[in-house]
Amino acid sequence: MATMLKVFDRWKEFLGDRVEQAERAGMTEETISQLAFQIGEFLSDKVDPENKEERVLKDLWDVCDEEERKVMARVMVKLAKAHQ
Repeated sequence: MATMLKVFDRWKEFLGDRVEQAERAGMTEETISQLAFQIGEFLSDKVDPENKEERVLKDLWDVCDEEERKVMARVMVKLAKAHQ
């Protein structure tokens, strides 16, 4: 369990670094959220979850409508920013 949490923490750190880079490049939070939504769509369609955390995110994504998915994407950006 501890290993999975470390992996998830590394993923959040990685995502936070990418959000920070996007902000430094001049992207707005709205643009970053739109990109996060597009990435979420891609991952949901093309990538099989490798751990429990990814499975939970995919299951949530799959039951949401488009507007709810956009909210999830914005929340993931906030989560990433909280771990910068």
